Amino acid sequence: MTISTTAKAVRGGLLAASVLLAAAAQAQAAPRQPFQDSNYLYLTVTKGGIHSDSTLLLCDPPLGHRRAAEACAQLTAVEGDISRLPQKKDVFCPMIYAPVVVQARGEWGGHRVEYTQTFSSGCVMAARTGSVFALEG
Repeated sequence: MTISTTAKAVRGGLLAASVLLAAAAQAQAAPRQPFQDSNYLYLTVTKGGIHSDSTLLLCDPPLGHRRAAEACAQLTAVEGDISRLPQKKDVFCPMIYAPVVVQARGEWGGHRVEYTQTFSSGCVMAARTGSVFALEG
């Protein structure tokens, strides 16, 4: 192999490498959303400040916890606005203070969802939020 042939081979290799690097940089620069065009919420339930349960609720198809289909239907009815979920009627909760903090973060109908609420008990939480935060098995 002569020097000019070696130089051409090196230049060709460098050119191919730079094309690959440029393509990789463009691929990394494109913003990626993990659940484009879908409704999803990352849900967390913390009881007594100690024990937390969390899951990712997906609604196309409903996945995430044991009552995902019900939760998705309830959220669809209020366009993803958890604060608008109708309170269950005829539910009587004992007056025992056992605080439960719930949090939801994600996207619904193309809008960002950020929801945090403290309820006096799990019973009150269930009466106010239906199946959305029913994470326990």
